[in-house]
Amino acid sequence: MKKVMLPALIALTVTLVSFTLADSLPIGSALPKADKKLKDVSGKEISMKEAKQQNGLLVMFSCNTCPFVVKNQDRTKEICAYAQSKNIGVVVLNSNEAYRGSADSYEEMKNYAGEQGYKWNYVVDTDSEMANAFGANRTPEVYLFNKDLKLVYHGAIDNNPSDANNVTRKHLQIAIDETVEGKAVSTSETKSVGCGIKRKG
Repeated sequence: MKKVMLPALIALTVTLVSFTLADSLPIGSALPKADKKLKDVSGKEISMKEAKQQNGLLVMFSCNTCPFVVKNQDRTKEICAYAQSKNIGVVVLNSNEAYRGSADSYEEMKNYAGEQGYKWNYVVDTDSEMANAFGANRTPEVYLFNKDLKLVYHGAIDNNPSDANNVTRKHLQIAIDETVEGKAVSTSETKSVGCGIKRKG
């Protein structure tokens, strides 16, 4: 009986992983679904293309609930403000469709953005459509696009999500600086660490 159940369990695990882990957008890719309208906590709808500024666009997949997001809020706010200061637009997406009826509801997103003092777009990703298009799987997980809306960096904010006092490389800030200066991004991909995006089903 155990011998029969083990292969079935392994097959089920592989199936579940295939449904929850999307293939990540390759570096150099164009911004996906650039014209799709997304509902912001302000009540307005905005597309990624509309959010872009002169030097590009920063896209961050986040939420209200993940302990890594909560722990990294100061860093999130700092880097989003930094991007804006460099004429890079910012869109933060909440793709946690499985939690939409509770702590990651639209109303809770509005409350959270207000408490955190967000000065950038925080939008609902209905049915995790944008997360699927980007291949995003974690919160927080960031994607930086240049002025031509080509992906130049994907991954983590920095190299120590567990301890802000021991960060030795600010991956995203360096990528922003290099992009604004017209240079190739020296480290274009890093591993994002955080909670899995809670897709429906």
